[in-house]
Amino acid sequence: MFVLVNLKAYPCDPVAVAEAARDVADESGARIAVAPQAAHLAAVADTGVETWAQHVSPVEHGSHTGSTLAEAVADAGAVGTLLNHSENRIKLADIDGSLVAADRPGLETVVCANNPDQAAAAAALGPDAVAVEPPELIGGDVSVASADPAIVEDSAAAVAAVDDDVDLFCGAGVSSGEDVSAAADLGASGVLLASGVAKADDPRAVLRDLVSGI
Repeated sequence: MFVLVNLKAYPCDPVAVAEAARDVADESGARIAVAPQAAHLAAVADTGVETWAQHVSPVEHGSHTGSTLAEAVADAGAVGTLLNHSENRIKLADIDGSLVAADRPGLETVVCANNPDQAAAAAALGPDAVAVEPPELIGGDVSVASADPAIVEDSAAAVAAVDDDVDLFCGAGVSSGEDVSAAADLGASGVLLASGVAKADDPRAVLRDLVSGI
């Protein structure tokens, strides 16, 4: 199981969270990555934790003010990127363009989707993984694996039917080791979470619990 911690724009210390994630990954052998704000990518990567971007734009070098260039993300130390998060939705053509952009510097990619149909459409574009996250559960206290297990199972089947090489992750409300184990039982090979770690008083303890069942 892959644990990807999205720090969004929460007022947390990204380096402190990254150091906790690095240490828990080292002691447990689990794969844990942190996705900070773009301005913090280099500082997070310098901790040695696996570092991801929250987004890259469907652009090349050139006149693209305000865009997030995939090569710049990679130069800062990121090895992967999220795309199409529910809080930063983009058109299907732009998802495709961002996947092309991410491929140039060799970034791993996870495209977010709301439901099995969207998950299948995203899988057809050939990302490394698709993450199903029902928007109504994002930031809540109930994990998608508990609140709507069928959406995880159906998304796993939908993605596999399109492209067996694309992994299925899930997110929304994930905050404990039980949630991670439940997601694995439903066919997910990774989880996305944010507030459970970013807003925690003790991120290290939360991360230890998250990987306890892996």
